[in-house]
Amino acid sequence: MSVTTNLSFSDVSVDRAYPVPPFAAACVDAARDSWGASFDHPFVQALAQGTLQAERFRFYQMQDARYLEAFSDAAALISTRCPDPDDKLWFIDAARMALVVEGELHAGYGEQLGYDADDIAALTLTPNNRAYQDHMISVAQRGSLVEAVAALTPCPWLYIELGQRMEAEMGAIPDDHPYADWLAMYRDPEFNDYMANLLSRLQRFADAADGAARSRAKEAFQTSIRYEWMFWDQAWTQQTWPV
Repeated sequence: MSVTTNLSFSDVSVDRAYPVPPFAAACVDAARDSWGASFDHPFVQALAQGTLQAERFRFYQMQDARYLEAFSDAAALISTRCPDPDDKLWFIDAARMALVVEGELHAGYGEQLGYDADDIAALTLTPNNRAYQDHMISVAQRGSLVEAVAALTPCPWLYIELGQRMEAEMGAIPDDHPYADWLAMYRDPEFNDYMANLLSRLQRFADAADGAARSRAKEAFQTSIRYEWMFWDQAWTQQTWPV
């Protein structure tokens, strides 16, 4: 496999294949440095290049499987707070997709990397993973609706943008790329519709909120972006509890 070096994913001024309403754009702008840092993380760079060590990817995949359970819980909690039935159904579907669609990807890599559902269930969460999950669930339960959705948005958005930037930078995925399935999933153009729906709902909830709630939502978005970087970093360092 040919290896590309110095992949330049960190430019946030990119054309996106889905509309980005004003409030979502303001959230990204407020979190600009944290947003760009994820694209430059050595884990992400090595993943794109195909040079990432298998044990690091295994660590990431297993922790991510548990994180997605919390993402699903947060989306389900948000659905209970939506007065519009269409919004309820959309977040219920988002909760299901986190477990089913991405779960299939995790199951496939589990066969390759030597872990199964029992191993995931018995996993000790890293400090970073536990903190990220607690943040999402807490905001989903206690924050306003716009805050809850803002805390949830960075995870799918960052991954979808990463996949699409990789496609623009790298072109076709080499046949022998060890993480081809992962790269292909987040390049899928169907995610453009997912993002359009999510960001339009974020905008509607922001429009219905007051200024204080919108400010807290930006903070929740920024916090989740920081946790996204920390999620890459925990896999790169294979983080454990210090005591």
